[in-house]
Parts: sequence; structure tokens; C-alpha cells
Amino acid sequence: MEIARGIRRIGIGMINSYLIEESGSVTIVDAGVPGYWNDLPDELAAAGRSLADVRSIVLTHGHSDHIGYAERARRERSIPVRVHEADAALARGEVPNPARGLGPARAMPLLRFLLYTSTHGALRQDHIKEVSTYGDGATLDVPGAPRVILAPGHTPGSAVLHFAGHDALLVGDAFCTYAVTTGASGPQVAPFTADRDQALASLDRLNGVDAGYVLPGHGEPWTGGVEEAVRRVRASRTVIKPS
Repeated sequence: MEIARGIRRIGIGMINSYLIEESGSVTIVDAGVPGYWNDLPDELAAAGRSLADVRSIVLTHGHSDHIGYAERARRERSIPVRVHEADAALARGEVPNPARGLGPARAMPLLRFLLYTSTHGALRQDHIKEVSTYGDGATLDVPGAPRVILAPGHTPGSAVLHFAGHDALLVGDAFCTYAVTTGASGPQVAPFTADRDQALASLDRLNGVDAGYVLPGHGEPWTGGVEEAVRRVRASRTVIKPS
């Protein structure tokens, strides 16, 4: 679906994979779950593009519900995959998931999430055999030229990507607008965060960033401004309301 001019999304908000188009070429941000590979050609075609136009997959972090179809794209189409250097080993499956349990959870939202991931290929997840790495503050040489803002906490290499030319901030799981474990909606700390306090502290790194579209790995776009999103995440620290 189209989010804004030059930005499309695969997924229904449960798990998001984004396509950023610029000058006829495409950057994919996060690869969701493996089953999204089957949806990718149609989503590209809706933008007048094809797999041949994809120049890179950029991961916001190395969790399994973000690496999705990345290895298949790399193996079958030679599409390079990039991730922050601190999450490279996680994306390759060389270290365990740093998440410390579920955190707050409600039965039905969690079951919906598990069913969704299992029916979209999560049980056949491939780790990425080869990744390129980026560092904090880099401007990536990919369509859209996003600037990297390291925001550790969810994972050590959790990153936010600022596509200034698209007025978009892709936050991965630095925070979410839908909690897959509780069903709570609105900007909040994402489930499966390794270090909640660090994740909240990392939000200071978004001070002064301006973007009309804040696009999370889980949940719907936020259009109320970066500053207000951060304020709500901080407020959600002790209040969890199911939607």
C-alpha cells in the first residue's frame, strides 16, 4: 500500500516492510517475514518498478521479524543487505536474541502475532549469510540517501533512518505504534526490547529531527510529529492500555 509519494508498505501494520523509491530505484527498509517475498513483486509493480530496480535492503536491526526475506533477496537477486555493525552478528544468527522475555503480554494479541508470523513463513526463517555494515551518522549510498541515527536499546545496533527528502523517519523498533504482545496502540517502547531504559534514553538522539511521517516496524504511520511521538513513548513507560 502507498503511505506517501515514493513510500510503500508491505504488511497490514502487524509487521512492516517499506519500499522507498527515488529516481526509478528502490531501497527496502526491513524485510518483515519471509512470506512477504511473494508480495514484493506486486508492491513494486504498483509503483511501476520491479525487483531489478531494488538496490539495497537496509535493516533497522537484526531481529527475525525484520530480516524476513532478506537472505532470499541476497541469494537469488544479489541484492546487498545492510545493517548496523553492532547487529551484524545477530542478523547472521551468530548470537542469541538479546531480548529479555516478552514484557507485558495479553493472550489474544500475542496469539494473533504468533499466528501471523507462522503463516507468513517465520518457521522457515533464514539468517543472512553475508551483510554489509553501516555506522552511526552515516549517510547511506542507497536510493533516498537516509541518514543513520543509532538508537540502541531494543538491540545494540537498533537504528533509525531519516529519509529527509521523503519527509520520513523510519524508526524500526526504536519504538512502535502497535505492541504485538498487548494490542496497545500509539507510540510506545516496542516489545522484545533488550534494555528498556537505554531505549528510552536513546530517544534523546531524535531531538531536532523533523519528519512528517514516522514509520515504525510495527503499527501504523505516525503523523503528529517526532517530538510528540517521543513524548508519548516516554509517557507509555508505565501506562499500557490495550486498543
